[in-house]
Amino acid sequence: MALKDLIQTADFTKEKHTPVIEVLEKGDKTKIRVSVGKEIPHPNTTEHHIEWIEVYFKPADGKFPYLLARFTFDSHGASTNGPNTSQVYTEPDVTFVAKIGTDGELFALSYCNIHGLWESEVVKI
Repeated sequence: MALKDLIQTADFTKEKHTPVIEVLEKGDKTKIRVSVGKEIPHPNTTEHHIEWIEVYFKPADGKFPYLLARFTFDSHGASTNGPNTSQVYTEPDVTFVAKIGTDGELFALSYCNIHGLWESEVVKI
């Protein structure tokens, strides 16, 4: 089995695990938002949460993608008193800026601790 066989995809309006990429501004610098659970909220509990999101850019004339960013979400309600006992949670929703000087495609991966790897739809920029 190859890693690609483990990556799941689905329409984000019907599946809470699929990362969603939005290009908020394009120009000299590109402002990008990536979130999980945009239409259907993803649980954010100690037992069930998104651990990380990675965002990639593949230039139209390039063979391989660049890893633009990796975001980890480390607080899921756990404390020294046990699971779901704190009021501290990180949400899988990030905005960042990248300087991208060529056309290409953005895509993202997210990882749910229960349901594995999920890939976004490709976004052309």
